Amino acid sequence: MDRNGHRTTKLPSLRRFAQHLERDLDAVMASLTQTWSSGVIEGHVNRIKMLKRQMFGRAGFELLRKRVLLA
Repeated sequence: MDRNGHRTTKLPSLRRFAQHLERDLDAVMASLTQTWSSGVIEGHVNRIKMLKRQMFGRAGFELLRKRVLLA
């Protein structure tokens, strides 16, 4: 136990993770209770990042923009 009488953990990273969850408890509860999902948006972001990686160093922004809009 620490000086405040609380149990201490031998896993400091787990303790920090739990503290961050407590700080954002409203968002955690919303993520568990809401019916909507951001999966579609995440899919679009993933596709754009893939296109960006494929074109890295090959062409300028205008070509990347056209590929994103046409894909």
